[in-house]
Amino acid sequence: MIAIVDYGVGNLFSLKSSLGVIGAEVEVTGDAEVLRNSEKIILPGVGAFEDAIEKLRKTGLDKVILEEAANGKPLLGICLGMQMLFEKSYEYGEHLGLGLIEGSVKSITPVVGDALKVPHIGWNGLIFSKEKSVLYRYVGEDECVYFVHSFAAMDCDSAVTATTEYGAMLTASVEKGNVYGTQFHPEKSGEVGLKILRAFCEL
Repeated sequence: MIAIVDYGVGNLFSLKSSLGVIGAEVEVTGDAEVLRNSEKIILPGVGAFEDAIEKLRKTGLDKVILEEAANGKPLLGICLGMQMLFEKSYEYGEHLGLGLIEGSVKSITPVVGDALKVPHIGWNGLIFSKEKSVLYRYVGEDECVYFVHSFAAMDCDSAVTATTEYGAMLTASVEKGNVYGTQFHPEKSGEVGLKILRAFCEL
């Protein structure tokens, strides 16, 4: 069973529906024991970093996620959920993340240039790192996925598994051991997104 963390933030319905399409057993939960008994965990998230990480910590589920990740359970962070995997975010201040991956989250505005709109919203192609991530076993390079973000993970080269070009090379996904993250939304990325979710389910 795959547990989707419910802490009051995230597009839970579409994510659950997408996983259902590929036949995965899914439970949306804020229950620590359900997370501990799951085979895999997905941490979704939309909105502001500070609000989301505070809500996660108030539930106490941050500790459960850290424990389960330390035990080797596959963990996937999506969009803001991915950003919370990092050490800190500089989104309207400085905020500590979960610290599962080295690096920080910063505004993309200074790097994408004045000609491009921020937030970055839309479909962009994936550019894989030298060693292809297991999440992309069914996906080819340059296939497109759906992004909605104004901030991106930086200073994390060793963990980057894919980038995308939007005025600059932006982090599209990361991986460290059993911890995975996608800046894009697989659940909004059509058939390509379903293939990525399938690969995660098969870990």
